[in-house]
Amino acid sequence: MIIIITTVLLTVVIMQNTERVNFDFLFFSFRVSKLLMLLIVALVSFFIGILVGRPGKPKYIPGQVENADPNKPKMDTLSDEDRDYIS
Repeated sequence: MIIIITTVLLTVVIMQNTERVNFDFLFFSFRVSKLLMLLIVALVSFFIGILVGRPGKPKYIPGQVENADPNKPKMDTLSDEDRDYIS
C-alpha cells in the first residue's frame, strides 16, 4: 500500500513540473525539463535503495555469538541459589 501511495504522489509531483529549467552539473550547464530530472532522480534513488536494502551477509552485532549451532545444548549458567528461587 505504501508503494502505491508513493508512486501516485511521485506521479502527481512529476506531472506538475513539466517546464524547462537550467541545470548545472559540475562544469556543465544545460536546459532540461523538471519532469526529466525528477524522473532520473527518482529512478537513481530507487536503484540505490534496492542496492542498500537487499538482503546479504548478516552484519556483526556485538555480543552476538557467531556460528551458533541451534542443536548444541546451552550451557547452564544458573547458580544453585537461582535454581532454588525459580523452583
